[in-house]
Amino acid sequence: MSRSETSTSSPSFLDLLARAQHHAMHLEMRDTYGVGDEAADFEHWRRTGERDTDPASEYWAPWVRLIGDTVSRGVAVRRARVVSEPVSDYIRYEHAATPVNVSAGEDVRWLPRRRASDLLLPGNDLWVFDHDAVLFNHFDGAGNWSRPRWEVRTEPALISQVRAAFEAVWDRAVPHDEFKV
Repeated sequence: MSRSETSTSSPSFLDLLARAQHHAMHLEMRDTYGVGDEAADFEHWRRTGERDTDPASEYWAPWVRLIGDTVSRGVAVRRARVVSEPVSDYIRYEHAATPVNVSAGEDVRWLPRRRASDLLLPGNDLWVFDHDAVLFNHFDGAGNWSRPRWEVRTEPALISQVRAAFEAVWDRAVPHDEFKV
């Protein structure tokens, strides 16, 4: 079953994360994102090289709290990023702030795209919650949210395929503290 953000019965990201009991896995495969809530921070970083890495800042505190609460419930939160090399400015920007994700409780790894050539990967970034649901994120070519922004899928076979893809990336990926940009 596919449920998009336009469906009133579709759970949100926050609902799915709250329901997770064991795993929340995030697979990111784009080299550039243009989402509006990061635009000012990204432009500031491009001009100055300064990135907000204060977990208590207004920018980070909601995410740090959310992930900290999730991890404290016993849910493992893992993020894998498949990236082109040399990395884009946006990936350097993400890498600069990833210590905040790690301090919040996420385990983050990076996989150079050339090392993923023989992997069968989904067409969209996604979150997998236990064996219950996959939330696919939809972006346009410039990395902005498109409509619908997301879609939730609950077919067991699809969830198994996506989990296998995530685990294949995870097994090859480099832990954050070892990945240099």
